[in-house]
Amino acid sequence: MERKDVPAKYQWHVRDILPDDEAWEKEYARLEKKIDFARFKGTLNTAENILAYFCAEEAFEQEFMRVYLYAFLKHDEDVRVTKYGSYIAKVMSLITRLGQETAFAVPELTALPDDTLRALADDARLKDHDYMLRRLVARKKYILSEAEERILAQAGEPLDVANDVFEMLDNAELDLPEIEYEGEKTRLSHGLYSVILNGSDRAKRKEAYEKYYAAYRKILGTLATTYYGNVKADIFLTRVRGYESCLDRALFEEDVDRGVYENLVRCVDEAAPLMHRYIALRKRLLGYDEMYMYDIYPSLVEDADLKLSYEEAYELVLKGLAPLGGEYIGLLKRGRDEGWIDVCETEGKKGGAYSIGIYGFHPYVLLNYQKTTHDVFTIAHEMGHSLHSYYSNSCQPFAKSDYKIFVAEVASTVNEVLLLKHLLKTTQDEKLKKYLLNYFMDMIRTTLFRQTQFAEFEERAHAMAEGGEPLNKDNLSALYLELNKKYYGDAVVHDENIAIEWARIPHFYRSFYVYKYATGITAAICIANRILNEGEKAVEDYKKFLSGGCSQDPVSLLRIAGADLATEAPFKAAMEEFKDALEAFEALS
Repeated sequence: MERKDVPAKYQWHVRDILPDDEAWEKEYARLEKKIDFARFKGTLNTAENILAYFCAEEAFEQEFMRVYLYAFLKHDEDVRVTKYGSYIAKVMSLITRLGQETAFAVPELTALPDDTLRALADDARLKDHDYMLRRLVARKKYILSEAEERILAQAGEPLDVANDVFEMLDNAELDLPEIEYEGEKTRLSHGLYSVILNGSDRAKRKEAYEKYYAAYRKILGTLATTYYGNVKADIFLTRVRGYESCLDRALFEEDVDRGVYENLVRCVDEAAPLMHRYIALRKRLLGYDEMYMYDIYPSLVEDADLKLSYEEAYELVLKGLAPLGGEYIGLLKRGRDEGWIDVCETEGKKGGAYSIGIYGFHPYVLLNYQKTTHDVFTIAHEMGHSLHSYYSNSCQPFAKSDYKIFVAEVASTVNEVLLLKHLLKTTQDEKLKKYLLNYFMDMIRTTLFRQTQFAEFEERAHAMAEGGEPLNKDNLSALYLELNKKYYGDAVVHDENIAIEWARIPHFYRSFYVYKYATGITAAICIANRILNEGEKAVEDYKKFLSGGCSQDPVSLLRIAGADLATEAPFKAAMEEFKDALEAFEALS
């Protein structure tokens, strides 16, 4: 449908940010003239001056967030409208200018003695910045001179060109062929490919799989060069700042100990036989002599999908998340009723789903709701993100409100796990129960096993390049094929197409992001089980985590909620959950 035909109750309220485009343009013009932090240069050596600088910068950033959020949401309502694309470009330019204008600040602060920085962190006037100031002590050895920091600030956009090139290749210039689908000739797209691979028509899955990867194979050399460019940008930043490796830089910037990453990879590696067992079960139940990677997506239980209207789906989510308490449920209802959510798929609207939470405003959620089980869980998932932002923004000052990406997927996945366990507990339909067990196994397969596979690929590809080995289509494909065999085992055919799957993964251009999905679901399973087993005390601790923002390191915040990722226990517990679901499914099969 067209956006004008969508009832108002299914549209988000962008007017809560700014009334219209004219107001946006006036606000942007005012902010353009307001970037002026030169008066603080050379003064960041007393608590009074440092506080004045922080207050000025934060005031500007909060005003800037208003124009950013408005442009972002209006663009995604209809990506065909070029005006809002221009708005976003202007906003990104303003971010670059802000980085240049404030490039002096961190070098000035890190030039202070360690004892001075610790004393500033203990100063009550700077309590909103104590965590950041303490982190500066650890960061000092990686901070460059003011001139060098200014250069790096200006280099941000050029260093991100590999991502821009990939997006252009993947979204605009990939020559995907036509395919016959539901009786009509249509051009294969990323979305349609996903739909077909999750469908029951095996011949159509094979056709889509082969045509899809044939298109990538035509530009595989270019994609390899593009990815190598991304890795080289990572290596440049790593070496310029003096980190030992790209992985170490990524972990340090999130304030996450390397042991957490190593716990993840080690525990998932040890559990690989469970994944092999699940894949072998799929092959047996499907009755295939040979099973291919395009066969691992369809549900093993057909015609058990939840087909609910949006209203019915939301009510189900409310019931599933009831263990989180009345306050949490009240916020979910506010989100539904007060214009936080854009529900319907419309012409030109950005695909997929997301939540965005900006300090000073209620969260916003983009959906493209369809009557599927996946979309019911998507409501729970995105509202988990939203309420994480809501609690963090409500309980923390601006300086500490933006939680680390490391924990960004925890609250969303806690909601999914709680909803799934509610459905498993309440359904009397054996077929639906099997479907949900299959859904849970695939959630763990895709979010824990698969993302760890991606993480190992990134780590080893970066290590190859750091060691002086140029990356190309052959060695990247050989590496990916080796890992695919390790994770999926002998029950599936590992063909030449799956060897080039690395070439189509957009998250590889946000290096060392994917492992956070895996640690996120691990923590979420642990927290959800604690909430179900311990009740009110666990919910109270979970809300402390949700409210924590970046008031301390993310691993410590998760420990408050009951998930200590510095140990192997949560990872092993997640593997037990997978094993339990697998055994329950086998018993019903």
